[in-house]
Amino acid sequence: MIKGIHHISMKCASVGELERVKEFYIGLLGMKLKRQWDGGIMIDSGSGLIEVFIGDDGVRSKGAIRHTAFETDDVDGIAERIENAGYEVFIKPNDRVIPSDPEYRLRMAFCYGPLGEEIEFFCEL
Repeated sequence: MIKGIHHISMKCASVGELERVKEFYIGLLGMKLKRQWDGGIMIDSGSGLIEVFIGDDGVRSKGAIRHTAFETDDVDGIAERIENAGYEVFIKPNDRVIPSDPEYRLRMAFCYGPLGEEIEFFCEL
């Protein structure tokens, strides 16, 4: 079942905005850089991660916070339960590798929640 919140995801529009995010969370607030890749970073808040990546429209499409991710050992089982309850799983369970340093392997799925919010179910591999 759910073990907690894994990360929040934010989107910015440019390298300059990404640098300002790093300056604020890492420089000003003292959080640690967990990993980075071309166009993105993960920051360790101490009790969860903040994922920030560059996209075409930054905060203009959905706001700064993109989705909530819940950590689980059973992405497939939860996705199936969500679908069986009548909710849309708009990204089916799948494995991904983020080409970061170090490489980051994961299994994930996304659904819409009862208020239309985007929710990710996430498992580090």
